[in-house]
Amino acid sequence: MAEAAQMLVSQKQKMIVTNNHGEKLVGLLHETGSREIVILCHGARASKDHFIIENLAVALEKEGISSFRFDFAGNGESEGAFQFAHMRREADDLHAVIQHFSGSNHVVSAIFGHSKGGVDVLLYASKYHDIPTVVEASARYDLKKGIERHLGKDFMEKIKKEGFVDIGSPKFRVTEESLMDRLSTDMRESCLKIDKDCRVLIVHGSADEITPVEDAFEFAKIIPNHKIHIIEGADHCYTSHQAKLDTVVVDFIKAALQQDKASSN
Repeated sequence: MAEAAQMLVSQKQKMIVTNNHGEKLVGLLHETGSREIVILCHGARASKDHFIIENLAVALEKEGISSFRFDFAGNGESEGAFQFAHMRREADDLHAVIQHFSGSNHVVSAIFGHSKGGVDVLLYASKYHDIPTVVEASARYDLKKGIERHLGKDFMEKIKKEGFVDIGSPKFRVTEESLMDRLSTDMRESCLKIDKDCRVLIVHGSADEITPVEDAFEFAKIIPNHKIHIIEGADHCYTSHQAKLDTVVVDFIKAALQQDKASSN
């Protein structure tokens, strides 16, 4: 048992990828020896070490699938300033990571994102069209909603007056420019650009207290090649439903990999 644990640790490798702004993005590679690799994207004010991301990396590892979890610019160990929105810029961070692995011995076969990371992977798919399988969990469809929960009442008045609002501390400072970036990000318009050949899994908890489960069905209306899985009783972070989330996501990715191998033969 101790030997198996030691082997698991030895398969993890910290890596740095530079984005197109010259910022160093820090990530952790879970190497199983598979050519295929899955990139895992965290949510807002989180990091590559969020339990959802870490648990999914371990679940994929158990199935022999390599993965890479990383911190977006301004989060975790990565360079850059925190941004409240800038999901399109985070999609570009993801592109830098995918380009890095595409130039190695790996093929990026799938991307996964939770919450804001779910928005990021959908925006990526709408722009770059080079990943066959996308999984989003608990993403928000209408980005004009849910802001008051983070910034408080009268946030627009405060930000116009002060030029910013802090979420708890100056570390998480929301500028007017960042807020406007979020308000101008149209997920309907973006998702209509996702290729019909791109498989998309939409996962959501029925008891999500942050992003209502109805958002999942809005995505399902416009994403052409999708499957939707509602996890009954799960909250936004799948606190009591981690194993179920991992099973749903890993099974979808494994089936997609088998389909890709069959079509290439």
